[in-house]
Amino acid sequence: MDQSTEKKLVEKNKILNFYKNHKIKIYFTIFILLTVIISLIFFNYKNNKNNIIIGEKYIEAGLYLASNKNDKAKIIYEEIILSKNKFYSILALNTIIEKKLILDKSKILEYFDILQNRVSSKSSNDLIILKKALYLMNEMELQKGKDLLKNLEINNSSLKSIAKELLKN
Repeated sequence: MDQSTEKKLVEKNKILNFYKNHKIKIYFTIFILLTVIISLIFFNYKNNKNNIIIGEKYIEAGLYLASNKNDKAKIIYEEIILSKNKFYSILALNTIIEKKLILDKSKILEYFDILQNRVSSKSSNDLIILKKALYLMNEMELQKGKDLLKNLEINNSSLKSIAKELLKN
């Protein structure tokens, strides 16, 4: 029994000595961990709040569009595209193209480039390239559109089969 209490005292002394020798490092590590955790929580909250705001703007633009206030809708859709929202930016550009809110081809291509630079996932980027190719083909720039489709096919995109089918036509 005497040995077990002695072992416990030795272990306790080791822990206390470790704490005394590394007190600053321990506090610094705890401080860094807490700062990182609080920062992650803050950025997650901020991103969620921004997503909600952009979503509300998207709905507002849709309401303007439904009530034939195309200029107001176009302004809001452009604002959404220029925001850093990966989901609603793509939807806003689709709506602009579908409803022909902007007829300037260079402006639309600029928006496609903005979206391509902001999207991080390969599948989303491939989808934007496919939409850009279809837009170009619709605007009578067949060769540029086909070149984009060929790139999708060569790069083993998840949309490879769709690109092949479109190139056949």
